[in-house]
Order: sequence, then structure tokens, then C-alpha cells
Amino acid sequence: MTDLTIFYTDDDDDDLSIFADAVESLPEKIQLKTYNGGDKLLTAIYNPPPIPHLIFLDLNMPGKNGFDVLAELRSSEKKDIPIVIFSTSNEPGIIERCRTLGANYFITKPVLMSDIVKSIEHALSIDWKKFVPDTKNFVYKY
Repeated sequence: MTDLTIFYTDDDDDDLSIFADAVESLPEKIQLKTYNGGDKLLTAIYNPPPIPHLIFLDLNMPGKNGFDVLAELRSSEKKDIPIVIFSTSNEPGIIERCRTLGANYFITKPVLMSDIVKSIEHALSIDWKKFVPDTKNFVYKY
């Protein structure tokens, strides 16, 4: 991997900081852009550069939540950007709703930093042009 840009959106500053620390620990050179809220993410996506290789998206945010952002992006000209839901939830109904709305992948936020790093590395290793999410491969298991 070389010079990838990823966007991460969450309303929790601690989660944004932890995610940034995890990305910084990766051996690859990755440009991370973090956004505190769905509206800020959408503004950045509609006003490039940069253009993200991948978006990590929290669900539970005030204002435009992750479901709103996901639905808007999937109905826009930016619909081809891969979106990984990065949420504390692991409820089957929520996971299925994300898949139905067009998310590419679902990761329940790990507690341990080593698992956060592994989950980010795994998402970055997926060939998103060929990956087709289904009920068997949609959720990351760590």
C-alpha cells in the first residue's frame, strides 16, 4: 500500500484520537482525515481533494448519523467509495441495515489497541473493486 487516504468520522474525540494512533502505528504511509460528525464528513467528500480510498464511519452521532451519511453517499455521485462501518454495535438488525443501505463492511469497535490496528489493516488489505459483501463476509471477526 502506498499513500492511501482514509477518512474516519465519529462524534467521540477519544475514539478519533485512538483511531489516529492506530493508523499512525501502521507501517504503510496513510493520510488520515478525521471528522467530528456526519455533516463535516459530507462537506469534505463533496469538496475534494483529498479523495478517500476508504471511509470508516461511526453510526451513533448527533445530527446526521452514520445511517444518514451512508444513505446519502450511496445515492450520490460518490457512491463508489468503500464504506466500513466502525461501530460499538454488534446487533444483527443494525448490521443488516448497514449492509442493505450499501456499506461495504462492518467492524465492531475493538477494545484493545492491537485489535483496532488489526481491523484497520484488514480493511485496508481488501480489494474493494472485487469484494462483494454478503451475509457471510460482511462482518469482521477478530
